[in-house]
Amino acid sequence: MTVELHYLAFSILLVFVQLFLAAAGATKARGLKWNAGARDEATPPLPPVAGRLDRAFRNVLETFPLFAAAVLLTHAAGVHSALTSFGAGLYFWARVAYVPLYAFGIPYVRSMVWSAASGGIVLILAALL
Repeated sequence: MTVELHYLAFSILLVFVQLFLAAAGATKARGLKWNAGARDEATPPLPPVAGRLDRAFRNVLETFPLFAAAVLLTHAAGVHSALTSFGAGLYFWARVAYVPLYAFGIPYVRSMVWSAASGGIVLILAALL
């Protein structure tokens, strides 16, 4: 398996971790009955950290499909280089760093880390073109 596919697998695990963190935060704030229920009624806003974990999870869902597609394209095209490996690693490690930066409300650095992760996707695509 290529380095890029390894980072894709690790990124899938990271998305699950973020899903569980967001769900745990929401359940802690709203209760187990809310979590097990149909959630038909309006829900109260989440407290700050739980809300940030939820938003960080939703944020990874915006970029992960692009990353996955880029990695799968490199695999299908047989394009594997230092640039694709670096781009995949940059995406993964920046997304790892993004979670605590967002959870603890650290501005600016969080945005730079998001840009770095997005830059990893761009590097993979650049290697394809």
